[in-house]
Amino acid sequence: MDVYTLGEAFAVVSSGRIRHEHEVRLDVTGSEFTVAIGLARLGHKVAWLGKVGADELGQRALTALRGEGVDVSDARTEDGSATGMILREARPGQAAKVTHYRTGTRLAQGNVPIDRIAAVRILHVSGITAALSARDAMHAAVRAAQTAGVVVSVAVDYRDQLWPDLREAEEVLGALASSADLLFVRQSELDLVKPALGGGRQVVVLRGTRGASVRVDGVRHDAPGIVAPVVDPGGCEHAFVAGYLSALLDRLHPTDRLRRGAQLAAFAASSPSDWQGLPTRAELPLLELEN
Repeated sequence: MDVYTLGEAFAVVSSGRIRHEHEVRLDVTGSEFTVAIGLARLGHKVAWLGKVGADELGQRALTALRGEGVDVSDARTEDGSATGMILREARPGQAAKVTHYRTGTRLAQGNVPIDRIAAVRILHVSGITAALSARDAMHAAVRAAQTAGVVVSVAVDYRDQLWPDLREAEEVLGALASSADLLFVRQSELDLVKPALGGGRQVVVLRGTRGASVRVDGVRHDAPGIVAPVVDPGGCEHAFVAGYLSALLDRLHPTDRLRRGAQLAAFAASSPSDWQGLPTRAELPLLELEN
């Protein structure tokens, strides 16, 4: 297995202003969910651990992952619980308004397969999982990876609506970032995890349309963003992570890792779904021809 990841899957209902709309778009999504599919489409072996409700939305999420070749043999279904949902309202000229509807599905520490994590090349987790009450499971996975010498990849992924207490966010996300060998952080999140930015770890800084940079062995590498039609930028950062991890697994130069991350982000932005527009390996050159 190349990458093991764990997190939550959600149904996502996309619309305009919900009080006026008569039609909506139904999809499934999740931070690690998107990363897993992005990697699988590029030919990597990926496993996803999560817990969904025993309902149609949960089955839709698992069916999507299986259909993309992601190993979901560790995933759990919980009777009597509903799968969580995100309501995403598009607003002209501004970022979409996102509302989370949480449910009772929670990964527990005992759900984490220590032996399987110890056998992979990369463990990937995000700050969204840390915020959504799967914190003990996430920490157990990180400890297992560290003990086995597995690369720990962390996306800070701070969402203010999930953290009512900023001080708690700084404490939890700072500790999570400090456990990373490879850290993905938005420009706006740098102060939030500032103590974790040293220590020799690779830090990838995401700057949106201005591209991204990474410091490896004391040398900074940069790559510009890729121009593409923007339909919905919601899954761009998670797609970028998938692209970067793919190129890392392929042992590419840091600049090429950033470039592949930018490619997947551009593909994601050009689709109304966080993951459905992500490319296969054969499709990667399509954006290179346009830029």
